[in-house]
Amino acid sequence: MVSYSISRRRAAQRIGFWIALAALSVWGLSNALAEPKAPSAARPAAKVAVKPAAKPAEPTASRYDLKYKFRVGEVVRSEVTHRATVESTIEGTSQTAETRSKSVKAWRVTETSPGRIKFVHMVESIDMWQKTQGRAEVTYNSATDKKAPPGYEAVAAAVGVPLTEITMDDRGAIIKREQKQPQLDTQSPQITIPLPKEPVEVGHVWTAPLEIDVIVKGGATRQIRTQQKFSLDKVQHGLATISVDTQALTPVNDPVIEAQLIQRLSSGTLQFDIDAGRIAGQELDLDRRVLGFSGPSSVMHYVTRYTEKLLPMAEATASKGKAKR
Repeated sequence: MVSYSISRRRAAQRIGFWIALAALSVWGLSNALAEPKAPSAARPAAKVAVKPAAKPAEPTASRYDLKYKFRVGEVVRSEVTHRATVESTIEGTSQTAETRSKSVKAWRVTETSPGRIKFVHMVESIDMWQKTQGRAEVTYNSATDKKAPPGYEAVAAAVGVPLTEITMDDRGAIIKREQKQPQLDTQSPQITIPLPKEPVEVGHVWTAPLEIDVIVKGGATRQIRTQQKFSLDKVQHGLATISVDTQALTPVNDPVIEAQLIQRLSSGTLQFDIDAGRIAGQELDLDRRVLGFSGPSSVMHYVTRYTEKLLPMAEATASKGKAKR
């Protein structure tokens, strides 16, 4: 009876470890995109006697030029919501953890030159909630809480300060990256979405490599090669709809590694405002199971939804003062 109790307690401890590991992707301060602009309709100019307006982005021979466009001094903001549910079973002991976070993230554009953009990535506010079965709820709102709960001090310290300074080209390729603050995640988060290097037609597919760090037995780190696959699905009223899917290229036969990897293999859609030259929003989903990650009968079920939308300037400023779940 004693050995059985010890076994269940150890199982619960291991579940707690995996729940915490899975939660890193929720509490990590990750992707920040751009400030909103009303999308412009991409259509031929009407032949009427009116004062010519600024010409919207026009496709050339049904091709669309997708590239980032920013101005020095811009502060471009987005609201990110991340929800996750992790269900784990080890040696007959099950546990469920739910997490939610809503944050306002910003790029402060400091330099621009032909084909190159430099900006500082920040998180201006964050509102977090976590509940693990059998434990008290944990919450933190940077706008209203003077003190972070135990274990989340690093999150509080990362709000409202420069996190990363990025130099990229106008297609989203990172030229230089300088960390200003320690990152909470096990690896540097992806910040930009890579775009095609030349104008493309609807239906065009492009890929981008993405290396993911995982922890193996003994605490060492191993890199797993993955690939993001993008497809230009349609263009309407100046908004390009792009689908994205992340695929593992390195063969993985270890459930311990797979349990960490699945947190990154999401898929979904994003919208790119062609005239404004920025991401207008995105929605990514993940629903995967891993068997045998901590013993033959262990199971982990990981479900997440990540949404992001650009904020109008007035709303972005107001959101700095109040973050709500």
